[in-house]
Amino acid sequence: MSLSRGRCRLRYLLAREEMRQIDLSKRTGYSRHQISNWVNNRELMSWEAGLTVSFILNCHMEDLYEIVTVKC
Repeated sequence: MSLSRGRCRLRYLLAREEMRQIDLSKRTGYSRHQISNWVNNRELMSWEAGLTVSFILNCHMEDLYEIVTVKC
């Protein structure tokens, strides 16, 4: 068994913090387009981006994605 990243939970985490994508963009320096790509599961966040975003959203990096169990 191994673990993998599933769907991005950024939409939920932004709502929880009452923050818009544009607000996250301004606070992190990542473009609105990049934030949208993460929210809509078009791209995975890099480790550095995840660290920055989790700090801004006051959560653990593990909270940014659903955790999926993969059978080997």
